Order: sequence, then C-alpha cells, then structure tokens
Amino acid sequence: MVSRVFSAGLSGIDGYIVTVECFLSGGLPRLDVVGLPTGAVSEAGERVRAAAKACAFDWPVSRLTVNLAPADTKKAGTAYDLPLLLSILAAAGEIDAPPDNALFFGELSLTGELRPVCGALSMALAARDAGFKTVFVPAMNAAEASYASGVTVFPIRTLNELLGHLNGRKPLTPCAPPPRPEPQDDALDFAHVLGQHAVKRALEIAAAGGHNVLLSGPPGSGKSMAAKRFSTILPPLSDSERLEVIRVWSAIGRGQEAVERAERPFRAPHHNSSANAMAGGSGAAGRLPVPGEITLAHRGVLFLDEFPEFRRDVLETLRQPLEDGKVTISRVAGQVTYPARFQLIAAMNPCKCGWYGTERCTCTKAAVQQYLHRLSGPLLDRIDLQVAVQPVEYAALAARGQASEEHSADIRARVLAARERQYARQGADVCNAAIPPPQLAEHCPLSADASRMFAAAFQRLGLTARAHDRVLRVARTIADLADSNVIEAEHLAEALQYRSLDRAAGS
Repeated sequence: MVSRVFSAGLSGIDGYIVTVECFLSGGLPRLDVVGLPTGAVSEAGERVRAAAKACAFDWPVSRLTVNLAPADTKKAGTAYDLPLLLSILAAAGEIDAPPDNALFFGELSLTGELRPVCGALSMALAARDAGFKTVFVPAMNAAEASYASGVTVFPIRTLNELLGHLNGRKPLTPCAPPPRPEPQDDALDFAHVLGQHAVKRALEIAAAGGHNVLLSGPPGSGKSMAAKRFSTILPPLSDSERLEVIRVWSAIGRGQEAVERAERPFRAPHHNSSANAMAGGSGAAGRLPVPGEITLAHRGVLFLDEFPEFRRDVLETLRQPLEDGKVTISRVAGQVTYPARFQLIAAMNPCKCGWYGTERCTCTKAAVQQYLHRLSGPLLDRIDLQVAVQPVEYAALAARGQASEEHSADIRARVLAARERQYARQGADVCNAAIPPPQLAEHCPLSADASRMFAAAFQRLGLTARAHDRVLRVARTIADLADSNVIEAEHLAEALQYRSLDRAAGS
C-alpha cells in the first residue's frame, strides 16, 4: 500500500511543496528514506519510531520505503518528521489517510511532542500559493505561520492532539495573526550625541533617502554613538517589509523573535567575521547555505565599525548586495539567493593611528594612503555619503545638560515627510536610493545652475558613472528634505561634499 502526505521544504527563504510517499513491502523490517535527504532527515526514522511507540501505535513489521519528492532537490532539516510518521502510519492502516488539501510539517520528540522548525512562514506561504487550505504546524511556529493570509493555520503540540483533530474527536482552534507590536521607548536618542551637527545632518539624509554612509574620523568623535542611534530615525517597517523580515528570521529558526519586534533589524558584526558569516554560506562541504549578516540586516541597518579592519574578501562580498539588494550563494549542495536590501553604516579611523589631520598623527602620507586603500574603489563607489567626522568641540561638552540637542523623534518627523514625497513621486516603498537609472532623469531634474555645477564636478572629482548616479540620488533626497521639486545648486553642492573619500577607480 502507498500513502501520500504533503509537506514543504525550504530553499533560501522560499518554501516549496514536498510530497512524502510511503510504500510497505515484504522483506526484512527496515526504513529507507530516499529523495536526496541530508543526515538530519535520514536520522528521522529513529525519532518517528520512538514517537509512534510513545503514542501507542504499532510500528509496521515491514520494509518501508519513503520517498521525498521532488527527488532531485536536496532535503534538509527536521520539518519532515511529522509527515514522515503520518505517511508510515497511514500506509500501515494505523490511521486514516490525511486530507490532500492539508499540509504538515514539524519536528517530533521521542515522546510525540512537536518542536519548532526553521522556515515556517515561508512553507505556509508556499502551501497557500499551491492551493492548500490548511496547514498544521508546531505550536511554537504558529504565530509566524499565521501571517500567511489565505490559509488556515492550526497549532499542534503533540501527535495525539493532531490525530484527535483529524478524526473529529477534539477539533483544534486555528491561529490568528498576533497584533503588530508597539515600538518600545528606546533608550538610544540622538539628543545624547553632543554637537556633531554635520554627522546628524548626513544621517538624516541617509534615513530620508535610504542611502549608505561611511563615517571617517578620529577615536572618540562619536561615530559609533551616532551610528547606533541611526535606526531610531528610520521610518517604521511597512506590512510588506515586515513580512520579508519575518521570513528571513524564520529561515534561521528565530521567526517568533521577529514577530515580537517592531523595529527594523540592526546588525553589528565584529571585524573578524568571515566571508561566510557576512554573506551567508555553510561551514562544511555538502551542507545547504544559511543566511549571513547582510541578509539578517535585510530592510534594516548593517553597522560595520572599524571598516578597514575587515578582511578584504569580506568587504568585497558587500559589492553585489549593495548594488542589487540580494546575494547569491553557490555551493556544491545547491545555489540560493537571499534578499539583502539593507542600509550600510560604516565607521572608520582616517589612518592607522586614528589621528590623521591633527598634530597627534604619527602616520606618514604613504601609510595613510595604504590604510585607505584597504577599501577598494568599486566599494567606495557604492557608498552614497562619505562623511569626514571632526572631533567633538569642548563647547559642546561644556554645554552638556544646558543646551538642548535635537531628539530622534524630531529628526524622524522630517524623514517621514521626505519619504512621503518620494513614495508619491516614485511609487510605494521606492525610496530615492532605489531609483532605477532609467528613471533618474524623470525624478531628478536639475536646475540650470546645478547642471553646470555637476558637469564641472564630474571631471574634477573623477566620478564614475555609478558615483554620478548616487550623487544625483543624494541631491534628490536633500531637495525632498527642503520640499523642493527641482534639485538646485545648493542641494547638489551639499551632495557633492559627501564624496570626501572618492578617488578615480575602475570597477
């Protein structure tokens, strides 16, 4: 007898339907799982056997062959435990065949309890898109899976609880999406950053237009302090952006954390991080890739302190996602593409000793150039605002508690107003940093004076075509903050001053 149960797998952050088929035949009792299972899937046999006995089911004394289709796709994870056991019990006649319009996934404990798995939301979305009406998920995955509108999600805690629902003895209650959490009062505020009005202005422009920023200045000038407060002036996540964030975090088994968080992601990896940790990948040959820091920062902020101290290969992994908003990981086990549309906030010292431009600097000119050349020209090309940070003035420190600094809420109000202008002009969720090159002429009109200034600056600074477009987008944001439809010369001049580290470089 052959039984069939529907489940789902995960590729990157995308779910796909998996058909679990079980065939009972004569021969020595054994369980064979085919269909490119990884070690975790192959080991499921021992877990489901123990779970079946714990729930008072007889394990069939037959040869069992379980096929996971499509058989040409590698299967990983423990989400197949539940459908594997259901297909075996149905083939053995221990239970009625589960309905074909329902999908099942979840890890089983040895006592028949359901444990959470990675990628619940993506698998529920795949079920909805494939026409399934019902999805049965571990109770701890139910909140995230319930965001898949159009499909009924049932939380299950034990195998017996599920079977009680399927045979009608004790129906389960479907799970509704939890309410969106309210933003927490953040202890971080730009009012704590003394002075540094130029830095605050640059970060306001970055938040308003979705631009990347590089802060370069001596130690103790407030670079890291300002960068850590950047997320407090960003617009809240839209519903579609929040769904993307939950899908990403669900893929690493932290979907519930994303459901309970109202703020945008903020990631700050250490400068000794590897390329795999940054871009995503796997630590061993044959393992499927997992998301890296740039994907965990999707729709949020990636803060890289001590920017030049990161290994060159790590920094170069940023080039594709900064340009395309995604990263493609190729391994022997397969290829996946992860979303990676984040805002990069990088901080660095201007030289090895950190004091370039002051009397305390001990670096030679050649040493300074060598330090700066740790950042490639193509990488700098992709950073919209390059800001030279000056030391904090004594007057700002002396006025602590007396002079009032601007709060994050005040800056955020201007950011939101500028974003509304952008969305009205370019379409929902399309900020200035994401304006496609063919639409720049339409959305970024220059005044006559600004046009002449740009032509002269392009030659003088040795800007690349990519840098030209990024300067234009920054100028568009500055004009939006000034409530101007046209980019004037003063808007362009401010945008050009944020290319302090530019140097002519080919890609």
